[in-house]
Amino acid sequence: MHSMDGAAVVVTGAGGGIGAALARRFRAEGARVVVNDIDPVRAAAVADEIGGIAVAGDASGIVPEARDALGGAVDVYCANAGLASPGGPFADEQIWAAAWDVNVMAHVRAARDLLPGWLERGAGRFVSTVSAAGLLTMIGAAPYSVSKHGAYAFAEWLSLTYRHRGLKVHAICPQGVRTHMLTEAGSAGDLVLSPTAIEPEDVADALFAGIADDRFLILPHPEVAGFYQARATEPDRWLDGMNRIQRTWEGAER
Repeated sequence: MHSMDGAAVVVTGAGGGIGAALARRFRAEGARVVVNDIDPVRAAAVADEIGGIAVAGDASGIVPEARDALGGAVDVYCANAGLASPGGPFADEQIWAAAWDVNVMAHVRAARDLLPGWLERGAGRFVSTVSAAGLLTMIGAAPYSVSKHGAYAFAEWLSLTYRHRGLKVHAICPQGVRTHMLTEAGSAGDLVLSPTAIEPEDVADALFAGIADDRFLILPHPEVAGFYQARATEPDRWLDGMNRIQRTWEGAER
């Protein structure tokens, strides 16, 4: 039921990190894989490594070219490209706009291109790399946290709206993963994410386990489920705990 042998797969942001790990895993499972990255050199390097097809460019508009490269159809689309945008309310408007565009609207635009074909044939799979920040939050990174909440909400909406029409949706929500994005998180990442960071390949393993079980929510860090439950049932206690982490970070920054 869940064989990827011969499946047509697109992975955005696949020039490194989680995206490259997903591309490698899908290819190892027999899929035909389009490797997308905004950096054409990185996209080509991963595509050459796995025997995939490089389609460079902004993830917001690559579905038509990727679909043509795969022979006219896409079976699995991994909306993995993302921006780790730091700052708070006073961050520049362009930072907020870029976070929303890449972390949310790129998913929306892909869905616009993919849904007509998927709904017509009654099958399709949309994989959204969200982050635990989309379920919880991330200190020092309001644009990232807010936009990742949006990415999760959109994936959830797709699933509840179209699951009876054959659409499978998976939201991957890891905490720290040893990628360039973790490095970019700076001291906040060192405090919150690095102690339990996992490898990108662990995220790919978690996704395939979730696909096998037909699970929407993919938690490469299982402890996130408890944090998410606490946030929902005891919000003030959870916020107090997060505020303690915030104060620890502020003290370390002084």
